[in-house]
Amino acid sequence: MNSATPGATTSIEPASVRIDHLEQGTSLWKDAWYRLKKNHVALFGLCAFCSVAILCLIGPYFTGRTYEQTEIGLKASSPMESIFLKTEAFKGGESKRSFVALSNLEDEFLDKTKSDRKDIVEKLARGGAYREGKITYEPSARRYLFGTDPLGRDLLTRVLIGGRISLAVGFAATLVSICIGALWGATAGFVGGKIDSAMMRFADVLYALPFTVIVILLMVMFGRNFILLFVAIGAVEWLTMARIVRGQIISLKNQEFIEAAISLGLPGHRILFGHLIPNVLGPIIIYATLTFPQVMLLEAVLSFLGLGVQPPLSSWGVLIDEGSRTMETSIWLLVCPAFFFSLTLFSLNFLGDGLRDALDPKSSKD
Repeated sequence: MNSATPGATTSIEPASVRIDHLEQGTSLWKDAWYRLKKNHVALFGLCAFCSVAILCLIGPYFTGRTYEQTEIGLKASSPMESIFLKTEAFKGGESKRSFVALSNLEDEFLDKTKSDRKDIVEKLARGGAYREGKITYEPSARRYLFGTDPLGRDLLTRVLIGGRISLAVGFAATLVSICIGALWGATAGFVGGKIDSAMMRFADVLYALPFTVIVILLMVMFGRNFILLFVAIGAVEWLTMARIVRGQIISLKNQEFIEAAISLGLPGHRILFGHLIPNVLGPIIIYATLTFPQVMLLEAVLSFLGLGVQPPLSSWGVLIDEGSRTMETSIWLLVCPAFFFSLTLFSLNFLGDGLRDALDPKSSKD
């Protein structure tokens, strides 16, 4: 019997139930980005690295100078030092213009006594002009934000160009390291057996050799080529990557989804590249962010040894080497490139630590 009260109306819920309260699906990458956004130190590292990379990429187009433009009158001028325009008139109305830094003005008047040189420099420093024969000296609005090097080249432009070289070496060598190490470690871990043992023993032999010595031998045998520098550094930085990937592959290859793929008759290369390697991208990305600064440090060491990029090109390692030789008299030549180099290394390490925590599958969303 129907126990409903007479006259009462009963509402029947529609078949399509409202699902607004249900949570949307997520993924490993969404969870990782959620955790990374909560790590302020890692976000600072990401923003700092992107800022430095963008500045090095487009900055040289706005400085108005080239990395190889020399001017002896501006040699070793300090940041924002006063610059003076030197105009030398010739017959026919022609003139030659050049620039002289305040610290180099006395060298222009070596034929005069010390007191006369001092008076001329003081007059120019107060904003006056000085004329001697057909040569005129007058204040100029030109300034160099980071100063100049011993050859009068703009240090800011050279630091930004050097950043391009260092970042390119780090990126290319890290990419080579990832390609070789991931493929080597994944193959060894998936195949297993004697092939695994032989491949990893070969890696152990290379591991026992000093990395710097191997790179130096490669550079000596094939010449100091800019492109070879990428390959040479990457060729000795893949060993740790191979070990990490191999361990991850071994832990995954006995999982149910791999056994299902094998039971379906999928070939080995499809299982390796379609199922195993995509599932170890997290550790690969984490180690790549930690390899990047290691590669940059190795390039800096090679530059200290004279095996880096060749003049007039420069990298941060070359500039730091040059600055260390004149740090007692021109400290800015060391501080400016060292600041950019240190900021990049710290930011990459902060980002790597943050990615390690964010991509950890055991982490829980708060």
